[in-house]
Amino acid sequence: MKLTLLDYSIIIIFFLLSLYIGIRASKSAKKNSTEFFLSGRNMPWWLLGISMVATTFAADTPGLVTELVRKHGVSGNWVWWALLLTGMLTVFFYAKLWRKSGISTDLEFYELRYSGKAASLLRGFRAIYLGVIFNVITMAGVCLAGAKIANILLGLSQTETLLYSSIIVVIYSSLGGLKGVLLTDFVQFIIAMVGSIWATIYIVNLPEIGGLDNLLQHTSVAGKLNLLPDFSNTETLITLFIIPFAVQWWSTWYPGAEPGGGGYIAQRMLAAKDEKNATWATLFFNFAHYAIRPWPWILVGLASIIIFPDLISINNTFPHLTKEMQGDDVAYAAMMTYLPTGLLGLVLTSLIAAFMSTISTQLNWGSSYIVNDFYSRFINKEASEKQKVIVGRLSTLVLMIMAASFSFLLQSAEDVFYLLLQIGAGTGLLFILRWFWSRINPYSEIAAMAISFVIAIFFFIINSINKQLEVPFFEIKGYWQLIIGVCLTTVGWIIVTLVTKPTKKETLDAFNQLIFEGDDKFKNIGTKIVAFFCSVFGIYGFLFATGNFIYGNVGYGVILSVITIVCSIVIQQLWKKKLLE
Repeated sequence: MKLTLLDYSIIIIFFLLSLYIGIRASKSAKKNSTEFFLSGRNMPWWLLGISMVATTFAADTPGLVTELVRKHGVSGNWVWWALLLTGMLTVFFYAKLWRKSGISTDLEFYELRYSGKAASLLRGFRAIYLGVIFNVITMAGVCLAGAKIANILLGLSQTETLLYSSIIVVIYSSLGGLKGVLLTDFVQFIIAMVGSIWATIYIVNLPEIGGLDNLLQHTSVAGKLNLLPDFSNTETLITLFIIPFAVQWWSTWYPGAEPGGGGYIAQRMLAAKDEKNATWATLFFNFAHYAIRPWPWILVGLASIIIFPDLISINNTFPHLTKEMQGDDVAYAAMMTYLPTGLLGLVLTSLIAAFMSTISTQLNWGSSYIVNDFYSRFINKEASEKQKVIVGRLSTLVLMIMAASFSFLLQSAEDVFYLLLQIGAGTGLLFILRWFWSRINPYSEIAAMAISFVIAIFFFIINSINKQLEVPFFEIKGYWQLIIGVCLTTVGWIIVTLVTKPTKKETLDAFNQLIFEGDDKFKNIGTKIVAFFCSVFGIYGFLFATGNFIYGNVGYGVILSVITIVCSIVIQQLWKKKLLE
C-alpha cells in the first residue's frame, strides 16, 4: 500500500476546510464565552444530533467494534448496545429538564440543585475531575487509536501522529468554539459515513473475501454471526448480556451515555434553540449511533478474521508495530490497506475526521468546565469575556498535551472502554435520582466519585501488573470488578446521603420551580415510560432488521422492520398529543 498524490490531496483539502470553518466561526466565538461554548443557544436539533453522532464516531470506535467482533463475535457488541437504554432515558426524562435549566455547563447544575459551600466545592471538584482527569483518559484512548491507524496507514510513529494532529485540532477548536466544532462535525460525519460504507463494500468484494455470501459462509466467520450471545455459555452470557442489561446501563457513567445526561451531550442540549430541539437532537443521536452506524464496522471486523486470523498474522504483516500498539483493534486499520487509490485517501480522511471530531468536542467541553466552573467561579470571579475565551483556548492546548502524553500508557480500545466504565461504576443511579430525590446532597456526589475512582485505579493497577506476569498473583474477572465497583460505590453514596444534612428547602423549592415550573415532577410518567420502551424496541428493531437483511433472513428483517415502524408511529402520536411534555 502506498498513498498517491490523489490520496494526499483529499486529506489536505479536508484539513484546509476544517481550518477555514474554524476561522470563519471565530468571528462569533470571540464575542463572549456563551458564543464560544454554546453557540448562542440557537442551534437546531439536526445539527446538534449530527454533532453528537460525529463525536461518538471516534477513531477508536471502529477499532473497538472490530476487536469485539474478532474476540466475541457480533454479539460482543452488546457491551455497548445495552447503553441505548441510558440514551433513551435521557431523551424522554431529562433532555427538556437540561434545556429548561438555562445553565452554561452541566456543572452549574450543582449550585442550582444544592446549597452552601459544599455545592461550590462539588462544582469545582467535578470541573477538574471530569474536565481534566476523566476527559484526558477519554481523549488518550482516541489518541492511541489514531496513532495505531497512522502507524499502519502512514508509517508514522505515535509521537509524530499526535504532534501533527494535535496542531490542527487545537487550532480550529480554539478558534471557532462550539460553533466551529458543530459545523466541522457536520462535514466530518458525512465524510466518515461515506468512507466507512464505501470501504466496507469494497473490502467485502475483495478476491480474498469473495463477496458477502462467501464472507458469511466462511468457516472462520459463521460461528461469529449470532446477534445474541450463546446462552449455553454462562460466562459469555454474563459478560456480554446480563451485566450490561442488569447493571451497566443504569449504574455507570460513560461518555456519550451518561445516565440522566451529562458531558458533551448536555452541552449540545444546552446549546439547542429550545426544549423540543434538545429532545429531538438526543433522539436522533441515539438512533444514528446505535441503529445506523455499526454494520459497516461489523462487516469489516468479520472480513478481518479471514485476512488476519490471529494477532500473529497482523504483527507479521506490520512488523513495525510496537508491542504497546499491537492488538485486535488494529485489524480495522489493517484492512484499510487493501483499498485502492482515491478510496484509501477518502477513508483515511474519514478516520482523521472521526479522530478530530471527537477530540475537538472533548477539548471544547473540557475547557468549558475549566473556564466556567473553575476559573471564573473560583480563580477570577471578575474575569471579562475576553479573558474567559483566552483561558478557554489555553486550556484547550494543555488538555491536548496531557491526553497525548497519557495515551502512551494505554494499549487497546477495549481496555480504555472498560477503564472508563469502571471509573464511572456506581455513580449512574445517583445522576438519575438527583433530579427527583431531594435527600441527595453534594456529599453524595463527592462520595460516589471518590469511591468509584479509587476502586477503578486499584483494579487498573492490579490488571496492569498481571499483564506483566506469566501467572497473575491476584485476579478478579472483569465483570466481577464492575459489580464490585457498582455495589461498593452505590452503598457508599447512599450511606453518605442518609447521614449528612440535606439541601436547604429554599434551594430545593427554587430548583423545582425553575425545572418543573410548579408541575408534578412525575407528570405524564406513564406515557414517558411507554415512549422509552417503544424507542428502545424500535431502534433495536432497525438495527437487527438491517442485520437480518444482510444475513439474507428476509422474513425476520421484515418483521423487525414492522416493529420499528409501529414503535415510530406510537411515539409520533404521543408527541402529537403533547403527552411527552
